[in-house]
Amino acid sequence: MFRQAFELNALSAIRFAKLVLPGMLERKWGRIVNITSVSAKQPIDGLLLSNTVRAGLTGWAKTVSNEVAAEGVTVNNVAPGYTLTERQDELAEVRGKAAGKSKEEIIDSWALQAPIRRMAEPEEIAAAVAFLASKRASYITGVTLQVDGGWVRGPL
Repeated sequence: MFRQAFELNALSAIRFAKLVLPGMLERKWGRIVNITSVSAKQPIDGLLLSNTVRAGLTGWAKTVSNEVAAEGVTVNNVAPGYTLTERQDELAEVRGKAAGKSKEEIIDSWALQAPIRRMAEPEEIAAAVAFLASKRASYITGVTLQVDGGWVRGPL
């Protein structure tokens, strides 16, 4: 299970980056934005594989960002918190059955964990990615941007 999780959530992004980096370095401009998870900064109970693998991708991105920054290429991560997606629906269904609760009760409990008191819309995550991919973010590299409604409690 660890190998499969690593393949899907880390190596897929790393392999893709390795394919596009040579062209970016040649042009002296490029943006790599990985989608990770807040679990890279604050582990989520019950998500052992995700917590482990996404933290690994985050470390990889920070290392590569330092290696390519002088060539005009930035490497960043967006770390979404709970987001209203089909995958969250599936997880809420499974956790609800295990806890004897409805899917809606589980989703509501997740929403209440963030100070903003709701889950993200996918478009809010996309907006962060679009910014990091833009020229306006040219001085931002090696960052993991939480888009989590304040869910992660740490100051950094």
